[in-house]
Amino acid sequence: MGRMSGKTVLVTGAARGQGRSHALTLAQHGADVVAIDIADNLEHVPYPLGRAEELESLRAEIQALDRRVTTFACDVRSSEMLAQVVEETVAEFGQLDVVVANAGVWNLGRFWEIADGEWQDILDVNLTGAWRTIKAVAPHMIARRTGSIVLVSSINGLEGGVGYAHYTAAKHGVLGLMKSAALELAPHNVRCNAICPGIIGTEMNNWQGARNFMAGHDHGTAEDRRSGAAHWSALAGRSLLSSQSTSNAVLWLASDEACDVTGIAVPVDGGHLVLPGMNPDRTSY
Repeated sequence: MGRMSGKTVLVTGAARGQGRSHALTLAQHGADVVAIDIADNLEHVPYPLGRAEELESLRAEIQALDRRVTTFACDVRSSEMLAQVVEETVAEFGQLDVVVANAGVWNLGRFWEIADGEWQDILDVNLTGAWRTIKAVAPHMIARRTGSIVLVSSINGLEGGVGYAHYTAAKHGVLGLMKSAALELAPHNVRCNAICPGIIGTEMNNWQGARNFMAGHDHGTAEDRRSGAAHWSALAGRSLLSSQSTSNAVLWLASDEACDVTGIAVPVDGGHLVLPGMNPDRTSY
């Protein structure tokens, strides 16, 4: 019997990166999984998002663990699509015990240079998408008087960020949403918490603009990305952190081991937030 045996979990942004790791980790510990991803790209996101074939390969990996799994191409900017996912999940699995609102996107630009469409895409996915996701699942959890919601914020939900004010604003908003949802759901015995990842080694920060940002100059390389990330952790030997680290935190918050925990934000950042600071000035983004 695993830590998640008998539970059905919904993970957004599950085709790749942290979301894929969350889905696999929860399945490895006994959960049945509903994995959703947009399976498309967004105009103002400068790197490829999850693809339909990645969702299908995730399905195969979870099936190989002898867990039930279903996948949906679903855009968290659509309340209608999310409502359909929840309805079909309950019809197929009988219950929905955990939701991990992980879907998120990032791009770069000084706040006075960010276009309206760029601002809107980042807020719509990272913050409003999280709200739409938990809004869709809350009535079912309230009716059952049980459930665990895990929102994925960021260390940028706890501190400012230079060159991505829209992302920072959205991730601060996720923590406000989490705290309010925790209060409103507590009388129904439904928990809501968040994790705040540091710099994780995913495709979100593996495009040329991100490599330049990590290097502090144009023509940044993969090595610049790796060495730059090392400055964000206090613990020795850390650089880009593994998605598994954040998945371990998600697993704990989702499980009954955290049955008396609600309303908290758990940093998974290699100790970044205890550092005395760094000069945030950059000459290119």
